[in-house]
Amino acid sequence: MADQRVRRTKQSMNREVLESRILRSAEIIFAAKGFSGASMERIAEVSKISKQNLIYYFPNKDLLYKRVLKEILDIWIEKLSLLESDGATPEDVIRGYVREKMQLSRLYPNGSKVFAHEVISGAPVLKDYLLSHLKPQFDRDVKLVKSWINKGLIDDIDPEHLFFTIWAATQTYADFSIQMEILLGKTSLDQTDFERAENAVTEFVVRALGAKKNI
Repeated sequence: MADQRVRRTKQSMNREVLESRILRSAEIIFAAKGFSGASMERIAEVSKISKQNLIYYFPNKDLLYKRVLKEILDIWIEKLSLLESDGATPEDVIRGYVREKMQLSRLYPNGSKVFAHEVISGAPVLKDYLLSHLKPQFDRDVKLVKSWINKGLIDDIDPEHLFFTIWAATQTYADFSIQMEILLGKTSLDQTDFERAENAVTEFVVRALGAKKNI
């Protein structure tokens, strides 16, 4: 019985590793080719598995595309919720928020591009998921920012458009990285570039908020 549990655990772990590899490979292809231009054959090739094995895990391209989109959105929601901890100032929270968003752009650039393509297309696949998962978190974060305004901790700004501005300023380093690379004279953005970008965006936002140092 113990051996069976060990085997099941190993099988489960192996499945998770392979699924993760497939999803990362699918991100690359969907980001480069879009949904219509991507093929299961190419995704299998990049994943270094057979097409038959790919179809065993993801029977069709529609299902795989939805999984890629939902996974990147789940990661964003988990990382980007504005949870006010004891003693944290608005400046602390905003700095942490921008840092996490910039890290997501650095670590998941292809996922960000796939998400951007989907939204630009009118979010035909993701719209319901955005309403059921992102909207509630967004409303909670907006409520927190409004409470800062009411307490006089930050200037009276538009909370919704604060987030839209932060998203635009950070996701551009994933979605339009080639533009930065050309203008900066680099072949790719490195850790130093992202740290520089994080500092610049954070200082811009914090100053715009007029965030107070102490609660």
